[in-house]
Amino acid sequence: MAETDFLSGGLADPVLAGQSAFRAIMQAMAEPGTVQAVADCPTPPSGLSRTMAAIATTLCDADTPIWLDVALANDPQVVKWLAFHTGAPVTADSGAAMFAFVSDPSSMPALDRFAQGTDTYPDRSTTLVLAVDAFDADQPLSLSGPGIESTRRFAFAPLPEAFIDQWSENRARFPRGVDLILAGPEAVACLPRSTRIKSGEH
Repeated sequence: MAETDFLSGGLADPVLAGQSAFRAIMQAMAEPGTVQAVADCPTPPSGLSRTMAAIATTLCDADTPIWLDVALANDPQVVKWLAFHTGAPVTADSGAAMFAFVSDPSSMPALDRFAQGTDTYPDRSTTLVLAVDAFDADQPLSLSGPGIESTRRFAFAPLPEAFIDQWSENRARFPRGVDLILAGPEAVACLPRSTRIKSGEH
């Protein structure tokens, strides 16, 4: 890969594409467990998925510190691409990040390692952006809470280890806690901290 490849791969029309991605993310956050297509994704270096790149260029800027998992942080082209296209500073302190990008769900840190916000300022928490392979799996989850009329079956793969238990603890900290954006193949789904999650078998 050429040293200057990080300069390319942005959006052809950043304003329209950014608005489209923003609407998809907000709709997914308002209706937890629904999958929203993201059109016109950027073409970042291979270590960063196109949907994660769309989320980053839409939500991150010079005032939003970001944390990267080991695989992303150790990829110079990814780091340069994010810096060039978002201007967001990278922090090694997960508790100081406004957004955290996790490319490998199996190595995702515990949710309580990220900024939780406070009762007065719950927005001072981290939003995790987690790369997933698909929005279907053999073990569907049962979601309930704001934005869901009764319950909603939802699945994504791979599921991080002990995710349901961790999420239960995250939900118990409400209004503090983290929110989760799942970045699938050119689509997103969201799990805000207000969502209750149980195994689909329960």
